[in-house]
Amino acid sequence: AMGTSAPEASVSINAALAGNNDIAVSNIIGSNIFNGLVVVGICAFISGFKTNKDILKRDMPVNILITVILCIMIANGKLSRIEGILLLAGMIFYILNMIRTALKKRTECPAEQSITLYKALLFIGGLAAVIFGGNLVVNNASQIAVSFGVSQNFIGLTIVAIGTSLPELVTSIVATRKGDSGLALGNAIGSNIFNILFILGMSATISPLHILSESVIDCGILLISGILLFVFAFTKKSVSRMEGAVCALAYIVYTAYLFIR
Repeated sequence: AMGTSAPEASVSINAALAGNNDIAVSNIIGSNIFNGLVVVGICAFISGFKTNKDILKRDMPVNILITVILCIMIANGKLSRIEGILLLAGMIFYILNMIRTALKKRTECPAEQSITLYKALLFIGGLAAVIFGGNLVVNNASQIAVSFGVSQNFIGLTIVAIGTSLPELVTSIVATRKGDSGLALGNAIGSNIFNILFILGMSATISPLHILSESVIDCGILLISGILLFVFAFTKKSVSRMEGAVCALAYIVYTAYLFIR
């Protein structure tokens, strides 16, 4: 989840540094809506899957909770540095809890693979490319917004959000095709949690964010989509192909609403 959220981190943090608050916020909200409705929806439509128990009991409720907290935080039109620090603290607590749970359920595994110089160089090169790409996305998205006469908020919710969410989509589809629905769903939900707690937290800590009234509405839509996904996953402890189609259709309706707005 952290790896596939690297583009969102680069775009939103770079946008915060550049003072493009609209893109910094709308990119995260738009990406989370895309992850919940499209990434999970398409994976379920390809092959309906059973819901992982840990994800259902822990991660999906956490995703809804932090979305509620975010809606409350931005209701006054800003995300302060203190609120950003609180979100980062929440991320640290969440990761520590994940590690503690994982250690309790640890099982024997084959001998660890050594970290070769080649793998290390791939990691560093990939990270550098993501950061460079983030700068390009922010700069060009701003120019596109001006050229077409649309707001940066709209560009952030659509083009930038979808573009930075493609790693989640590809990773989850590959996992689903291999029969690993836990990875597919966990990647999408984990990315959403990481996006809010770490990326928005870091962005607000670097530079307090001014929030548009439209973003508050979009955050409410994000909350609704999170609850919808939880209801689908909770009933029969699975997400069916029909429910996946409903999620994807809901995103199309949301996109149409953005054009009308």
